Amino acid sequence: MSRLGKKPIPLPKGIEVKLSKGIVEMKGPKGTIKRSIPEGISVKVEESKIFVEFDEKSGLDSPMYGLYRSLINNVVIGVSEGFEKQLSLVGVGYRAAVKGEVLDLQLGFSHPSQIKIPTELKVLVEKSTLIKITGLDKQAVGQFAATVRAVRPPEPYKGKGVRYVDEQVRRKAGKAAKGK
Repeated sequence: MSRLGKKPIPLPKGIEVKLSKGIVEMKGPKGTIKRSIPEGISVKVEESKIFVEFDEKSGLDSPMYGLYRSLINNVVIGVSEGFEKQLSLVGVGYRAAVKGEVLDLQLGFSHPSQIKIPTELKVLVEKSTLIKITGLDKQAVGQFAATVRAVRPPEPYKGKGVRYVDEQVRRKAGKAAKGK
C-alpha cells in the first residue's frame, strides 16, 4: 500500500467537488478541471478532506493508488492557486513576444521560432527575456515550458539559451590555451 495514498487531501474553502462514476470534477476560484479515475480507486469527500481509497481486488497495480492521489491533489492546487513556470532567455539578441495565440521567440536562429500557445494556458512576457507560463493543469504548464526550453536549451560553454529561472547550468571550461 502507498503511504502517500493514505494521506487525506485538505480541501480549501471555496472549492466544490462533484463525484460521478469514474470522474472527479472540481470547481474553484481559478476554474474547473475534470479528472478521470480508473476502476479500483474510489474518492470520498468528508469534512473538507478528500480520501482516496484503493480496492486491492480490482486488478489495478498498487502504485496507481499514490499516483491518482497526487493527480487529485494537483487538481485541488490547480483550481485554488494555479501553477506557474518561469523561463529566462540568456543571450545577446534573444527575446520573446506573444503575438495573438503564438509565442514568438528570437533565439539567434536565421528565422523566428513560433510556438502555438495551448488555450488553457496564459503566457506573459516581461522585459522581453522573462516568460511566465500559468495555468490550472500542472502537466500542461510543465509540458509547454519544456517545449519552449527545447527550442534552444542552455549550452554549457557560454550559458546561452532558454532556461528555467531557478535552473543552475553547469559551465564547462573552454578550449585550454597551449602553454609555451
